[in-house]
Amino acid sequence: MIKQRTIKKIVKARGIGIHSGKIVNMSLIPAEADHGVVFRRMDVGGKLVRAHNAFVNEVVLSTGLENQGVKVSTVEHLMSAFSALGIDNIIVELDSFEVPIMDGSSAPFIFLVQSAGILEQDLYKKFFVINDTVRVENNDSWAQVSPYEGFKVTLEIDFDHQKIKESGQELSIDFAQQSYLKEISRARTFGYMKDVEMMQRQNLSLGASMSNAIALSDEDVLNEDGMRYQNEFVKHKILDIVGDLFLLGCNIIGHYEGYKTGHLLNDQLLSAILEKPEKWEIKTFEDEDSPMRFYSEDWQKSL
Repeated sequence: MIKQRTIKKIVKARGIGIHSGKIVNMSLIPAEADHGVVFRRMDVGGKLVRAHNAFVNEVVLSTGLENQGVKVSTVEHLMSAFSALGIDNIIVELDSFEVPIMDGSSAPFIFLVQSAGILEQDLYKKFFVINDTVRVENNDSWAQVSPYEGFKVTLEIDFDHQKIKESGQELSIDFAQQSYLKEISRARTFGYMKDVEMMQRQNLSLGASMSNAIALSDEDVLNEDGMRYQNEFVKHKILDIVGDLFLLGCNIIGHYEGYKTGHLLNDQLLSAILEKPEKWEIKTFEDEDSPMRFYSEDWQKSL
């Protein structure tokens, strides 16, 4: 049996917003059972935006949410950390329209949640169980989920850049055997320096820098400290997938597979899943063996 989870106390952090380039203050606040993950925009009177695929409105460079004109951008790294640690119920207070980018990975958010401590609640944890395959395609890109006894992500990316090719563009992670915290959480977002410079001339991505991303020239990695993982590029894409999947509203039990995917295709996949309720179910494990083993190492060490 496994119960729902929140955090034990309020914790705060501040960091740069990748879009605005301005300081963003963020507080993580415990929430009651069955509350879900909800963002609260303190700069617009405390208006709320639920972290769910139904509210996704931005999928170009990151995943963003909107409810009645109130937006929250760049949620995927924070959602990825919540998913990895099994956090079901939490309030995220922001004084801006975006989650701070921190170092471009989910590791700072993992640390923040662990600093707060994790509290098991009275109600049983809900899982989003895939019972039949759902697939979406967009030109030569595709993504699908299928039934699996656990949570697994298999991904192939295809970037025409020497360093990305050398690093390895295929990876499969079964989170029962491999630790998200060790293998995925420190992987940073990445992009071409020339693209960032062009966007900044248009007052976009004003917070992007080599302190929160891997910067690429046409031939090389520009960061002085190099790579955190040999295959950091594909690992970061998996980090994004874990965060986007958590917008189903709870941890998924199934196998995600994809080729050349991104936030747009992930959003299309989640919409396709939700449109086919006969292919999934929301399930608790009150009398059966706990699916804790699907994320066992990360979840057990976090308590």
